[in-house]
This record gives sequence, structure tokens and C-alpha cells, in this order.
Amino acid sequence: MSLFSQLAGEHGPDAPTCSRKGCRAPAAWSLLWNNPRIHTPDRRKQWLACGEHRDWLQDYLTQRGLWKETLPFDSKEQ
Repeated sequence: MSLFSQLAGEHGPDAPTCSRKGCRAPAAWSLLWNNPRIHTPDRRKQWLACGEHRDWLQDYLTQRGLWKETLPFDSKEQ
């Protein structure tokens, strides 16, 4: 599958998955972050995490001063 077909929504995953490299587990958490050097203070980017990788991804963002909030992920709201 090409990047262009993914962006067009063709043959995409049935459910959102964890953002950790190589992980295909279903998303359970939404990690909200922004980079204050390039984003306005109110902008929030989102990484998704499974239960196993939530802490790792949150620590990664926190160490770089990017993490803002972690919330339960509800795929119905997306």
C-alpha cells in the first residue's frame, strides 16, 4: 500500500493503531502534544498508544517538553 492510498483512505486499518514504531495494537490512549517552537499554544497534535506503549510514548514527549495531556481514546469520536 502506498502513502497516497493511505492518505486517500483506501485499504486503511480497520481501527486506529498505536503510534509506537512497529506496533499494530489497537489504540487505547490519545497523547496530546505540541512543539512550542513551531505550534501555537492552543494547537494539539495527537499520538495514539496501546496500553503497553502509553508510558514509553508519554515519557518520550515529556523529556522533549512536548507532552500536554493523555486521555482515553474513543475511536467513535474520530
